[in-house]
Amino acid sequence: MKTEKEKMVAGELYRPSDPELIRDRTSGHDKAERYNKAQADVERRKQIKTIFGSVGETITVEPSLRVDYGYNIHVGDNFYANFNCVFLDVCPITIGRNAMLGPGVSMVTPEHPLNPDERNSGQEFGRPITIGNNCWVGTNATIIGGVTLGDNCVVAAGAVVTKSFPDNVVIAGVPAQVIRKIDLN
Repeated sequence: MKTEKEKMVAGELYRPSDPELIRDRTSGHDKAERYNKAQADVERRKQIKTIFGSVGETITVEPSLRVDYGYNIHVGDNFYANFNCVFLDVCPITIGRNAMLGPGVSMVTPEHPLNPDERNSGQEFGRPITIGNNCWVGTNATIIGGVTLGDNCVVAAGAVVTKSFPDNVVIAGVPAQVIRKIDLN
């Protein structure tokens, strides 16, 4: 039988009120709070390695950082996240190398059942987010669970990304759609 944590990471219905998950969430929130209070970049760089599940070389995450758990976040080399980013990581959030996030970007993997009886039961589920290499996500964009963005994507400021997109596109709007292709030649 799977634990609630195993069900959560697998994207199955789970109970976030499970004591292990409450402890993990509290730990993630506490680590993020300490990170946000750190005065020096050197100290924050050390701390981010204890918050995220894995990190590449040369990463910068400006405060204020918000996470659910932290350990389900994986970022590649040369990652930059500007101020006030939110990572609700009940499922994995995987971001490739050379990625940049503008201020106020939200990546949100948890979801709630549409059926009100199921929703009121206190259960939820999640879907992972995968962002390719060389992506730039603009200010206040929101990416929801189940989305995969290919390499070299640009997400316009304020976009709400509800579906996946291939490599080399600029997407914008609510919901986001392709507004142009990126020519790499």
